[in-house]
Amino acid sequence: MINNWYLMRSGTADAAWNMAVDEALLESMPRLQRPVLRFYGWTEPAASFGYFQKYQEVEVLTHLRPLVRRPTGGGIVPHDADWTYSLAFPTNHEWYALKAVASYRSVHDWLQAAFAKLGVVTEVAPCCLKSGPGQCFQGHEQYDLLWQGRKIAGAAQRRTRQGLLIQGSVQPPPVRRSRDEWESVMCQSGPAETVQWAALEPDPELAQAVRLLVAEKYSRDSFNRKR
Repeated sequence: MINNWYLMRSGTADAAWNMAVDEALLESMPRLQRPVLRFYGWTEPAASFGYFQKYQEVEVLTHLRPLVRRPTGGGIVPHDADWTYSLAFPTNHEWYALKAVASYRSVHDWLQAAFAKLGVVTEVAPCCLKSGPGQCFQGHEQYDLLWQGRKIAGAAQRRTRQGLLIQGSVQPPPVRRSRDEWESVMCQSGPAETVQWAALEPDPELAQAVRLLVAEKYSRDSFNRKR
């Protein structure tokens, strides 16, 4: 069975823009009615933090600036040389019906399969290893992706009446593999093996939604410091 998905390669952007695009994709799921896999990077070092985290606690746990509150949960994620991606699913897709732990496991199974195609052996964590408070890449949770015992990939999720958003970050292991190679095998591995890809470019409606979310939300201290 061939599944029709969108592929969005956004290049690099600032923190507010990156978060706004992901939320706009979630809001667009009722209209797009297809899953979207988005790859993107960062124009400057930054850190994103979970929607429910307290800003005053976050700002002392990382030196990275700017700090931007994600539309999803989870802990502090450093963004500099990481490989960042997001997935958005409409409510009629099977991933939307999964429990959070199942969709979390599924996305890291997918990442593991992609790294295997690159000859990089990874492991989906069978249990958790607690470490720094609120720090996503210190210690690991069950079903995070590990390389030689170290966490290299984590994700955060949000389900709404519009769809499911997963935001993920890969801290690449020190092997001679490029981001372009990884993106390519992501589009050929796991659930993507039966996907028919179509490029997604922001139409006027999506572009306007992004601009509004940047201006009214993610670029504002009142939002990022709301807790």
